[in-house]
Amino acid sequence: MSKTIQTIPLINLILAFIPVIIVIIIHHRWSREHRNAIYGVSRMLAQLLLIGYFLTYIFDTHNAWIVLAVLAVMVFAASWIALRTVRHRQLHLYPKALLALIVGGTTTLILVTQGVLNLTPWYWPNYFIPLAGMIFANAMNSVSLAADRLEAEIGRDVDYNQARNIAFRSSLIPITNSLFAVGLVSIPGMMTGQILSGVSPLIAARYQIMVMCMVFGAAGISSAVFLSLVKADFTKESG
Repeated sequence: MSKTIQTIPLINLILAFIPVIIVIIIHHRWSREHRNAIYGVSRMLAQLLLIGYFLTYIFDTHNAWIVLAVLAVMVFAASWIALRTVRHRQLHLYPKALLALIVGGTTTLILVTQGVLNLTPWYWPNYFIPLAGMIFANAMNSVSLAADRLEAEIGRDVDYNQARNIAFRSSLIPITNSLFAVGLVSIPGMMTGQILSGVSPLIAARYQIMVMCMVFGAAGISSAVFLSLVKADFTKESG
């Protein structure tokens, strides 16, 4: 099996934007709120190009402090983005979202990198940073869904414990759907990337099992910690 992965020419990469343009046109015609989609795609493009150059530098330096600095940026940014849907109380809830991501995400990252993979050195950036990105991205989405749903339920005068349960269940819907779909509906990104690069599908499957476990665990723990930390804020408001 070939160990090389095909390089995508830039001119070919442009073709990938055709479906994006179609969606933006539909968005414009139906809701006139296409600017947010354009902004999101533009940010994605800029951020991925920048991170491509940045990661090349990080992977070559093998500096633990740089890796930890990248990890810190991930956590702080993810905590802020997680509260995007609750803007009027974002500053107040930010420390609690940050703590939730640290507890759920960092502990899971340590378990995976130092227990499952036993990385040497422990901060091996080629593994550490991509895994951290997957963990904190899923934990961020879970906390965001939990915060949004909790606020909605409290706004309907639902008892906090019941609202918390609904919010927690809702926060896990995307990752739970992924658990059901993986291998049947989709071959996830990490497994696809490894197979394309020539890794045995059986080895790729082991890595994907690890990834699914870590993102589910990080998302659930982070969401649960956040919902526990904000109880006083929402019970005071509902009272």
